[in-house]
Amino acid sequence: MSEKPKPDLSAIIRQFQIAGEFVSAEIYGSGHINDTYRVSFNHGGKRARYILQRINRDIFKQPVALMENIQRVTTHLAAKVTAEPDRHRRVLTLVPNRDGTPFFCDATDHYWRTYFFVEGARSYDAVENPTQAEAAAKAFGQFAKLLADLPSPRLHDTIPDFHHTPKRFVALEKVIAADAFNRATLAKPEIEFALRHKAICRVLLDAKLPERVTHNDTKLNNVLLDDATGEGICVLDLDTVMPGLALYDFGDLVRSATCPVAEDELDLSKVQMEFPMFAALARGYLSSAAEFLTPAEKNFLPFAGKLITFETGLRFLTDFLAGDTYFKVQRAGHNLDRCRRQFKLVESIAEQEAAMHQLVEKL
Repeated sequence: MSEKPKPDLSAIIRQFQIAGEFVSAEIYGSGHINDTYRVSFNHGGKRARYILQRINRDIFKQPVALMENIQRVTTHLAAKVTAEPDRHRRVLTLVPNRDGTPFFCDATDHYWRTYFFVEGARSYDAVENPTQAEAAAKAFGQFAKLLADLPSPRLHDTIPDFHHTPKRFVALEKVIAADAFNRATLAKPEIEFALRHKAICRVLLDAKLPERVTHNDTKLNNVLLDDATGEGICVLDLDTVMPGLALYDFGDLVRSATCPVAEDELDLSKVQMEFPMFAALARGYLSSAAEFLTPAEKNFLPFAGKLITFETGLRFLTDFLAGDTYFKVQRAGHNLDRCRRQFKLVESIAEQEAAMHQLVEKL
């Protein structure tokens, strides 16, 4: 695959409504989907910084619809936090293109957007302690709460069926049947594990829970924590904000924040859900989201972590059997290792599910 030509970032950023003198642009962050740069300008002797991003067209097929979602969501959130003294730090703010649109399409049909950089806060790639977990969960709960009354029309589905677990399972069954790369024998225990747990795929869909505006990628590094207070002040990465179930977001928090080892850890004896981390997530999320969640949604909070972890394992297993076409791999069997780690976490969550329910009921 040929490398993308290096873009002229100074020319691209000039397409947005930014005054002053361009100083520099550098690759920023640890994201793997979009190309992200931090750009500095000089405004009369004062530094101003911005985030410039090129949207990945391979993942997001309809960038105009995606940007319409983001503009609606950020506008709604901004209106909700006008009373906050640091309101400009609590919501991502788009910088409009010269023609007033929230994006710029270059000559090669790549779509770009620019945000004001949020100063005095940072994101963390891994959860370091329960305090961070609670702060992040509270921020995601507040995000969902503020968007609960987003006016019609319904947001666009930027990645259709992203958390439709039954369809993920059908995709797995198809690659098992095809076994185009003769890998099914290598993954026999993982395939059997998936088949044994097929019944959980439809649980949330069959519960007839209310559709919400959801983030769908609630990892810790998608929240900015204030440098001084540690508070979760701003939710990032809004590309997958679309209609869904609130439990998808909480479930992904549990999947990504309660197990401290790497996603591809080989020593599965180290893979377990740390209950204090789950408790921190539940406290944080319910402290801001409890008033709008239904009793049924609250009841399924412990189950949600098991389902989303299982779904993620399905995706890794499917990609392994299909020849590693979606997730980037660094070694043979990498996706199978990732799958095994997820499935071991499913088992750990299941072992503690009763205690999780007791905690949620107390909260």
